[in-house]
Amino acid sequence: MAKNKKHKTNAMRIAEQKKVTYKEYEFPWMEDHLGTDRVSELLGVEEERIFKTLVAVGNKTGPIVAVIPGTKELDLKKLAKASANKKVDMLHLKDLESTTGYIRGGCSPIGMKKLFPTYLAAESSVYPEIIVSAGQRGLQMALDPEAIVSLTNAVVVDITAD
Repeated sequence: MAKNKKHKTNAMRIAEQKKVTYKEYEFPWMEDHLGTDRVSELLGVEEERIFKTLVAVGNKTGPIVAVIPGTKELDLKKLAKASANKKVDMLHLKDLESTTGYIRGGCSPIGMKKLFPTYLAAESSVYPEIIVSAGQRGLQMALDPEAIVSLTNAVVVDITAD
């Protein structure tokens, strides 16, 4: 834990600059354990509170960010409608780091290279805090969903598959 206390991620620095309270979680990260079920088990929290950050590309807007429960699937049609795009596709994995500054397994909705249009799943509003990547593999941060809205200018909307 001491290592991460000295080296803050962009997401942590931005939260601190904006005086947003968050709780840091660290866990041993392994390539074959990317699922929220494993993270939930390691952190001892409900899996529904762990949200994943996905990056898509709209035909009109370019890159857009979706933050959804790890237990759900992203509905690209709902995301397209919410983001005023006709069509939305997932960003190619090879373009993730150059677009966001983050790598797979460590992509945070907070602190990307640019402030992309961000959509936070409506399910977030039922929890006093949700857990998202803190911008590094094996490092998560728990914060109020409203804080994510504030830090990313996110819109809370229904974007998950039924």
